[in-house]
Amino acid sequence: MSKGKILSNTFNLQVLYEDNHIIIVNKRAGDIVQGDKTGDKPLSDVVKDYIKDKYNKPGNVYLGVVHRLDRPTTGVVLFSKTSKALPRLNKLFAEKKANKTYWAIVKNRPKVSQDTLIHWLKKNPKNNKSTAYHKEIKDSKKAILHYKLIKSLDNYHVLEIELETGRHHQIRSQLSTIGSPIKGDLKYGFDRSNKDASISLHARQLRFIHPVSKVEIDVTAPLPKDAIWQACEH
Repeated sequence: MSKGKILSNTFNLQVLYEDNHIIIVNKRAGDIVQGDKTGDKPLSDVVKDYIKDKYNKPGNVYLGVVHRLDRPTTGVVLFSKTSKALPRLNKLFAEKKANKTYWAIVKNRPKVSQDTLIHWLKKNPKNNKSTAYHKEIKDSKKAILHYKLIKSLDNYHVLEIELETGRHHQIRSQLSTIGSPIKGDLKYGFDRSNKDASISLHARQLRFIHPVSKVEIDVTAPLPKDAIWQACEH
């Protein structure tokens, strides 16, 4: 178990938990989890470099990508270090047995302080954006999340979000639809960007039963070192 203690900062990598089968890191804004058409070095390769160096491994390092976070977001990302653990982790996520908690900073306080949002999301590949509808339409997927207001700052509000489904841009789209777009998220209606091009959405906590050891893993990712994020904790 790990409650936000950073085990290593090697390779600009914040390792939150590691054992023989899995490694959990705190993703920075701007990192891509897996390689894409940009050609930028993905987080998965950074983790491989870290493992290769730490354990002095010759040849290629095995690493399985279990789930992803959007590039401008931060927080908990889990990787598999063994081919034995990967299919078990994939099954765990597919069966929704991994509990993910997110924090989001919004400017507009939702009308109610705690609610369940149910929408149908339809992804547009051309602009890489998902639109939320109140009724099912063709090619849409049902999206469910639960949120609660956990803190109000001078100009912003902090929401804690539990995902019941894992759709493309789900939190971003659903919060925007209720009039509370995430700070810095120009794509979903916020009025200005963050200085570092991030959006103020952080994968705060991940809880699951380890697929091999069967112990409970509960990892909390430290918040970004930004004045507004840091105010959320105090």
